Amino acid sequence: MDIGVHVMNFSLSGGETAIADTVAELAVAVEEHGFDRLTVMDHWFQMERFAPPTEPMLEAYTTLGFVAGLTRRLRLGALVTGVTYRYPALLVKVATTLDVLSGGRAFFGVGAAWYEREHLGLGVPYPPLGERFARLEELIRIAGQMWSDDDGPFSGPFTELAETICRPAPPRGRMPILVGGNGERKTLRLVAQYADEANIFAEAPEVVAHKIEVLRAHCADLGRDPAEIRITALAFDDPAADPDAFVERMRPLADLGVTQVQVRNPVERATEWAARLGERVVPRLAAL
Repeated sequence: MDIGVHVMNFSLSGGETAIADTVAELAVAVEEHGFDRLTVMDHWFQMERFAPPTEPMLEAYTTLGFVAGLTRRLRLGALVTGVTYRYPALLVKVATTLDVLSGGRAFFGVGAAWYEREHLGLGVPYPPLGERFARLEELIRIAGQMWSDDDGPFSGPFTELAETICRPAPPRGRMPILVGGNGERKTLRLVAQYADEANIFAEAPEVVAHKIEVLRAHCADLGRDPAEIRITALAFDDPAADPDAFVERMRPLADLGVTQVQVRNPVERATEWAARLGERVVPRLAAL
């Protein structure tokens, strides 16, 4: 099992003027100490369920480009980009640029979007949930065409494109697609149909096992081998608080086939935090 860091809190020590330096310190430290991936939320306001919306929040792809320039190995991506946040073909171009400039280290993390307050706040349309899911599937189809040899038009229920030119192309020919969310009827079916990776919450093992079984059932319906889909999980506890307990909590998830866990970023002493996990957690997870 690998470990990644999910940057979801920019209320960092040193205040807003130190955000750039602190994010840089974190990125360099986690790469040095064996982390596999760094991800960011794609939000404009901080999530109300986590902290006040007025707390600092950085734009996702600018942040990922900044981190790409500081690192050489970390895989990078948004966890995840809401389908409503950018025009679909423009989003594919933005993500592809990140992949090109990072040397093929980026993945394409997308979801159906949710946070209505930030849409209303910044004047972005927020269609009903059913439409957002339909737009999400259309976005994935657009990405597939833009990463193919077909530069011709695209016609979908929401989007008309005269040309789908995307040069330079991703270094690997296409970007790995992650569809985020735990919804069993729509989200996990989209994962089964289109995605290379699923990301679920690192809940009780029986809950994770159930989500994996639902995903496998969708794969069976669609004639897809579930082994083609990487299962990752998002945890919200701090592994540095009790490394031994954290590793033991991850053990049954690894047994279920979860190959990576992501933990949220610290708000201070990033170098010491990364070093502690590099010594106490990274090698033990790798052995699971």
